[in-house]
Amino acid sequence: MTEYNDESGTDSALRRTLGVNRRRFLSTCTAAAATAIAAPVLGASPAFAHSSHPGKGHGHDHGHGNGHGQALVPASKRGIILYTVRDATGRDPLSTSLPSGFRDVFKELARYGYKQVEFAGFGQHANAPGGSNLETVAGAKLLRSWLDDYGLRAQGNHGFIPSSWPLSQSDLDQFKRSLEIANILGMDHMGTGGDPTGSAYRADWDVAADKWNAMGKIAHRAGIKLYTHNHDAAYGFLLDGGPLDDQGRPTRSSGIRKLEYFLKVTDPKTVWLEMDVFWAHVAQYKFHTYTALDGSKRENVFDPAALVRRNNKRYPLFHAKDGVANETSGEGYDMVAFGNGIIDYRTFFSRVGEANYRNPMIEQDNAPSSTDLGQSLDQARTSYQGIAALRK
Repeated sequence: MTEYNDESGTDSALRRTLGVNRRRFLSTCTAAAATAIAAPVLGASPAFAHSSHPGKGHGHDHGHGNGHGQALVPASKRGIILYTVRDATGRDPLSTSLPSGFRDVFKELARYGYKQVEFAGFGQHANAPGGSNLETVAGAKLLRSWLDDYGLRAQGNHGFIPSSWPLSQSDLDQFKRSLEIANILGMDHMGTGGDPTGSAYRADWDVAADKWNAMGKIAHRAGIKLYTHNHDAAYGFLLDGGPLDDQGRPTRSSGIRKLEYFLKVTDPKTVWLEMDVFWAHVAQYKFHTYTALDGSKRENVFDPAALVRRNNKRYPLFHAKDGVANETSGEGYDMVAFGNGIIDYRTFFSRVGEANYRNPMIEQDNAPSSTDLGQSLDQARTSYQGIAALRK
């Protein structure tokens, strides 16, 4: 398995226009496709040693801040993944006066101050303008027109990444259609909401790396950065040595984390990552000991910001998701609106590199409510205020 060095260099901005030449786009993807078919801890102590006073001493300013200091997240980089407000995009506009469907939601998010969005698919209610499925060339052009109307930019999408390897022709065709839609929408990035593999074994991560390297090359030819979004399990320790189990699989670890290994064996010029900072902190809470190759127990506390700093240019996107301490959940945190939790985003964004490079997307999985139908948009507004308040 090839190991890559991250030669970051200067990242040239990829600018696309609405009027994509479809024939040229598809032929560009095809050139790379033939080959693919053939083949310390934030703050002074670990996050799991929580303060009993959420929000105090963890670097949050609430509201819009007092104007002192430079914004840690420039206004042009404040974004949100639309999964946070999925109930609003999926709402029937004929049954409510609340914002419903992509167009109304874009208008509302822009009113709060957001400048970027990340898609989590392209479905909405059938009664919303444009109909239920906008994952077409015509639908993408319509979405792009609404984004432009409200001064928003699409930065990415949690969409289709083939599960099979080698790629089937149908998977390749769908992947290329997804890249075409990303180009129409003006995205610099396209990715998925899942880990490259759910396995703990190095052999499976090698297969995942082969697939992502091949797909990354196809996306690169189309002018898109392909990214994987990761949850806590990806930061667990790789099983890569020691005695074998009855199925011939290793049972112990050299101490390298699964995603660290993935970074080593994928091409930094074509494979990118989106860190969900909340889930990275869950991993810090959960995965801090391992059984070494000699059978001894070792401790290694995960520092999310240090991983990013070692691979700075490979993290153009983040999910900015906050949490409060909950020692009984098994994960260490419960999700809350950004700015209302204890994760030290001021320190994190001070450590991870250039503010004008990273694109943090607000996410709150539990924002929709069946009893308070306006809650997800209300919390999107609160979260915008929280990220705008972060100051150096």
